[in-house]
Amino acid sequence: MKKLLVLGAIVGGVLFVIRKNKAAKAEADLWREATAPTSK
Repeated sequence: MKKLLVLGAIVGGVLFVIRKNKAAKAEADLWREATAPTSK
């Protein structure tokens, strides 16, 4: 039972970090698009 709890905590932490990184990347991309000269 304890092993499952630890495993769940690790998986949750990894998913949280991935979600945070994706959000940060999306925000950076938005800023890059917003600040880039619109030449496309």
